[in-house]
Amino acid sequence: MPKTYWITTYNAVKNPDALAAYAKLAGPAITAGGGRMLVRGMPAKTYEEGQNTRTVVIEFESLDKAIACHDSAGYQEALRALGTGNVERDMRFVEGLE
Repeated sequence: MPKTYWITTYNAVKNPDALAAYAKLAGPAITAGGGRMLVRGMPAKTYEEGQNTRTVVIEFESLDKAIACHDSAGYQEALRALGTGNVERDMRFVEGLE
């Protein structure tokens, strides 16, 4: 079963306080769900149509584990803290090649 990568890019942060409240809860929930943070921050360099947006990449042992983490009570609490309209982001799960 290939590893899965939870990839999020933040196109806009309208409420930094809401994002901070989310991060305080999301980090422990993701770690408890088996996630391993690989990337978190702004691009060091962009090319072609690359956007200078905050990017987060989290590794999971499988797609099932990534989905279970996202759907967990702890992560759902983090989403409630984030609220609606406070950030514009793109989130996806991508399976690795092996």
